[in-house]
Amino acid sequence: MLRSHSGLLSIFHRALDAGLIALGLWAAVYARELEWNGSLTLAAVVAAGAFLVIGEARRLYSSWRLRSSDDEYANVFAAWAFVCAGLVVAAFLLKVSAHFSRAAIVAWFLVTPALLIYSRLAVRSLLRTLRRRGRNSRTVAVVGTGAVASSIVQRLETTGDFGVRLVGVYDDRGPERTAAESPEPLPVAGNLDGLIEQARAGRIDYVFIALPTRAEQRIVALVNRLADTTATVYVIPDLFISDLMRAQWTTLGGLPAVSVFDSPFDGVNGWLKRAEDLLLGTFFLALAAVPMLAIAVWVALTTPGSVLFRQRRYGLNGRVVEVLKFRTMTASDDGAKVVQAQEDDPRVTRFGRFLRASSLDELPQLFNVIGGSMSLVGPRPHAVAHNEAYRRLIHGYMLRHKVKPGMTGWAQVNGWRGETDTLDKMQKRVAHDLEYVQNWSLWLDLRILAMTLVVVASRRNAY
Repeated sequence: MLRSHSGLLSIFHRALDAGLIALGLWAAVYARELEWNGSLTLAAVVAAGAFLVIGEARRLYSSWRLRSSDDEYANVFAAWAFVCAGLVVAAFLLKVSAHFSRAAIVAWFLVTPALLIYSRLAVRSLLRTLRRRGRNSRTVAVVGTGAVASSIVQRLETTGDFGVRLVGVYDDRGPERTAAESPEPLPVAGNLDGLIEQARAGRIDYVFIALPTRAEQRIVALVNRLADTTATVYVIPDLFISDLMRAQWTTLGGLPAVSVFDSPFDGVNGWLKRAEDLLLGTFFLALAAVPMLAIAVWVALTTPGSVLFRQRRYGLNGRVVEVLKFRTMTASDDGAKVVQAQEDDPRVTRFGRFLRASSLDELPQLFNVIGGSMSLVGPRPHAVAHNEAYRRLIHGYMLRHKVKPGMTGWAQVNGWRGETDTLDKMQKRVAHDLEYVQNWSLWLDLRILAMTLVVVASRRNAY
């Protein structure tokens, strides 16, 4: 039912957004006990219309079935920010700002994105429930039996939110050829002729082509044959399955190219990230100023030596930066060999053990954040000696330095905090760091900061 009425659902979604924008303004006006007037009606209509237009440009109302929810929410915030900026500029130029309550308008600007996000959360939750029951689903076929195809099949089978049903894997090659690509090739449901027949009959909605990049002619021929169907086609080259960092298409003098190992903070994103660090970093520093002063005095009175510990670590683009911490050990390793803190480490002072367990020893890094050498959220910085050791052992290790190191990160909130006494643990941490770089958004940063509070409270792996 949902599939056959997807057009009506799209219209409903647009109407819902427009209604929520008007509802947000009404709630703000009602809360201020003001009287509704024609100017407010005009503001609601203009805001709703502008949001729908910008939303169309940012593809808010196209299918998000195979796309990240974080991207959708980021687009909602961006579209609403454009609307707010446009309304403020228009009110100033038309000299009508005096007709509106500033408090009500500010409340409207803040409440509306929450309404838009919560409505999408509700819709996604409903669709997730329906899809797990087999409703509102789409059919998918995968072409190829190698490692890339296996990754696609695994993702489709383990992620119920997509609402897709795998109808089969198709390939013309025999087992003797596919075995060279993967030691455990996928079972084949049929050849490419069978795939085309199914697609022409309308039984396949999505086709993922996961053939080797060297099979260019076969890929082109298959895409041309699929052009005679209504299936949506995705080509996933095996060359890019694991090594592209924020990959995106670009042009060089009109020639198409793929940017490889790109930073997510080039251009506008860099300014947004810096603004986030300055605003939230200053706020957190103001909250922590008194506790930091008390900790500094206690460290100075209870143990000999400096209050702060400075250690050289790799920062953005592999440049060495000095990271600040409250001193928690009797040792201050910062040479060719740095020994990680271990459970019941005798080098940790009594007060230092409390600071490390509560992560209060990291608070001086707020000065690093405001100074620009670190970020609130990002891959945790490692000592220079550890970087030099692990960059030789872990493929792609240095790509984590395409962004600034952070006080907290995606790896830490997912259980990879503390000592990495085995190579496997460091590989897991690096994998999460690279996942953060690949999928960065302001929404993800805020999510990590919120999760950090829970992780710190648990004191897991903190010693």
